Amino acid sequence: MVIAPSLLASDFGRFAAEAARADRSGAEWLHLDIMDGHFVPNISFGPEVVRAVRGHFSRFLDVHLMCDQPEILIEPFVRAGSDGLTVHVELHERVTPLLWKIRSLGKKVGLAINPPTNISEVKPYLSKIDLLLIMTVNPGFGGQSFIEECVPKVQQAALWRQQEGLRYRIEVDGGINDITARECARAGADTFVSGTALFKQAQLGAAVRRMRRLVESESGRLPIPC
Repeated sequence: MVIAPSLLASDFGRFAAEAARADRSGAEWLHLDIMDGHFVPNISFGPEVVRAVRGHFSRFLDVHLMCDQPEILIEPFVRAGSDGLTVHVELHERVTPLLWKIRSLGKKVGLAINPPTNISEVKPYLSKIDLLLIMTVNPGFGGQSFIEECVPKVQQAALWRQQEGLRYRIEVDGGINDITARECARAGADTFVSGTALFKQAQLGAAVRRMRRLVESESGRLPIPC
């Protein structure tokens, strides 16, 4: 199980210190939401923020490109220190070349799906990815409430992974707290992005350890068929 605090919920005036706090917490990954103001109605970080936190977080930097033109951003984010990059299935015919580009640069390949999109849209790409990110809120802003209707997508992705003998991680992002993380773990998720429920805690390390214990308590349960 991987716990990934989301930098979107950190103190924007203290990126280096917040990345270092996440590093000390024992979190396996640090998640960065890259928003361009077009694909989603918000603007967040550029490559220089990734570069700034790279020196303060020693493990995996998980970069989620919520952008209309990720093809022009992949190389700059790789140079900045990203370990994995995720693009959206909603980009349709551009998905395959984007996945190939990330792989060609030696980085982990992720594919994301938004709540309104049918889970069947990701199926053609499952053998090409390392990570499937199932958004459990509509992307763009932190602090939103978890969308329960996304849980069957997690179940379906876990069943496909089992049936096809694939090894992609199933990541959830949006409204993830101790309760919803357990629900998603029970459905088959193994990677948990959490912003407000982690970064807003005075004791980040304790919050990370608690969430990890809770999701591990649900591991090994078979997802319910959809």
